[in-house]
Amino acid sequence: MRELLNTLQHQWIDLAQPRLGAKGIHASDEFFAPLERMLNPEPAVFIPGRYDDNGKWMDGWETRRKRGEGYDHAIVRICPGVIHGIDLDTSHFTGNYAPSASVDACHSATEPDADTVWTPILESSTLQGNSHNVFAIENRACWNYLRLNIYPDGGVARLRVYGEVHRDWSGHETGMEIDLLAMENGGRALCANDMHFGHMSNLIAPGRGINMGDGWETRRRREPGHDWAILRLGHVGEIRRIVIDTAHFKGNFPHECSVSGAFMSGGDEASIATQSLFWRTLLPPQPMHADSIHEYLDEIQAIGPLTHLRLNIFPDGGVSRLRAFGHLHRG
Repeated sequence: MRELLNTLQHQWIDLAQPRLGAKGIHASDEFFAPLERMLNPEPAVFIPGRYDDNGKWMDGWETRRKRGEGYDHAIVRICPGVIHGIDLDTSHFTGNYAPSASVDACHSATEPDADTVWTPILESSTLQGNSHNVFAIENRACWNYLRLNIYPDGGVARLRVYGEVHRDWSGHETGMEIDLLAMENGGRALCANDMHFGHMSNLIAPGRGINMGDGWETRRRREPGHDWAILRLGHVGEIRRIVIDTAHFKGNFPHECSVSGAFMSGGDEASIATQSLFWRTLLPPQPMHADSIHEYLDEIQAIGPLTHLRLNIFPDGGVSRLRAFGHLHRG
């Protein structure tokens, strides 16, 4: 289970992040703890001695003890996407966790109601208390709402839904500028040589970084070389403008940066790090500054349509966000 969780966290994006539009829509019961806590992006905590009017304060969603037939459920809106795995995290729930759970999904333009047709994507499964309960999902349809059913009652600390964002490009005009690398537009961080202090996926998250931990940061390099991260665009496109933000990185920003790119029409992303050694230069090396937004327009080289980018930082350090603005290529 730990290996599966590590794979999901490394390869995919949590579609249940509030910053991607995820939201608790409805719960059958929220007596001990509200549904919205289950989507908190921070790890669940336990605070000894903290109580509220209804009992022990718990960091998650928790229902009252059921004294009749039936079971509890919660409906959650997620970022539209294909789900590869789910983590039903019961951290700190020991004698009050949900003993089992199932998950249904739907894709709807409006909030689900009594007439909504749900598709089971996780059959009823046993949960362990104070644990990460991780399940691979085989259904590869695109969903934007989930219904978490818990039997019969209890608590879940966190719901993590790992997958890939689905962006509908049918209504987007080819000539309109858009951030082709943004997480919400289907961009993905694939690999990096080092993520000691911050995960590479933060580079393409919405908005500016909220602190130094909300970015990609490598350890201090003590040997020759430089650090890098490889990312895939949400759609094939021609990049015309790049923005690199070092928000909050003051004594640890990179000395220089550069960006290279490629149009990959075949091969396997498993060997992409090696392939990237021969990619063409999109942005030649540029000096960087502390806690600043760096925008590059005239410096961008015209190298045609691209599918992947590689951000290089010299020699090491932290970058909060990377934006790659351009036009769709539908050829």
